[in-house]
Amino acid sequence: MTSESEFAEFIGEEAEPPRVARYSVNEAMIRNWVEALDDHNPVYVDGDVARATGRPDVICPPAMISTWVMSGYRRYREVQRKRREGVAEDFAYSRLLSRLDAHGYTSVVATNVEQRYLREVHPGIRVTCHFTIESVSEKKKTGLGEGHFVTLLKKYVDQNGVLLVEERFRLLRFRPAEVAS
Repeated sequence: MTSESEFAEFIGEEAEPPRVARYSVNEAMIRNWVEALDDHNPVYVDGDVARATGRPDVICPPAMISTWVMSGYRRYREVQRKRREGVAEDFAYSRLLSRLDAHGYTSVVATNVEQRYLREVHPGIRVTCHFTIESVSEKKKTGLGEGHFVTLLKKYVDQNGVLLVEERFRLLRFRPAEVAS
């Protein structure tokens, strides 16, 4: 049996070390993003249009912010291998996930994201994200199964530490409900 108090030690903790983008914001990746999403806003791909709006050049679509700090597929596979082996890395989020795994809450679904945009992001900016575990709910019963909602507070900053975006990312770690056959 788990309770909110069992996870209270994680609340307010730095979830993991800051993630520094592998690449600076760049026009090629912006173009790939807008093409994949069929976004036709010209300020993302046309410097002349962007400058006509008073911007110095093209800007990054605001919702794209998290893509700059993604650690890549190799890191994802490494994390999944460690989880299968029961290895928790030495940071709070990994320890929290290990504890949830130990209680059978091994499935995950992202439930919502709230973003507050403070600055436009331009090519050349190097994004870093600071993660904090903001909350872990008491056990909840959902249509997917019993589990805990985990909210991460993410602060995206530029290379000078200027806050660009603040995000709350919520996920449900759950034990799947049994399906009647």
